[in-house]
Amino acid sequence: MADAGGPAPDGVAGVREDPVAGVERADGTTVVSLAGELDLYNAQVVRETLLQCCNETPERLIVDLSDVRFIDSTALGVLIEARSRLANRRAFMLAAPGLETRRALEISGLDRHFSVHDSVSEALLATI
Repeated sequence: MADAGGPAPDGVAGVREDPVAGVERADGTTVVSLAGELDLYNAQVVRETLLQCCNETPERLIVDLSDVRFIDSTALGVLIEARSRLANRRAFMLAAPGLETRRALEISGLDRHFSVHDSVSEALLATI
């Protein structure tokens, strides 16, 4: 039976949500909220956003992963590249990764190289 109207839900019939859900800047901190599936098909959008934020040289850049359902090696590479663009690499923080995202970070060994926090609030309080 064909869908009679309205947009298809995320992930159905090729409809994909924007991987960058938002960018907030306040008091020297930038929080980039990512969402959905981060992979080869949308890594360039994520890359452009993160590199633009890095070029603004924030004191702290937090990537909120709470709404990310899947992340592949291409998107992990984008996080590595963005982190390398900050003079103080400890200022690049990952926050609130879900189970699948945390697993990808652990399997790749990147959890030992990134500052990973359970929440954005925790990342905001972390020492740089």
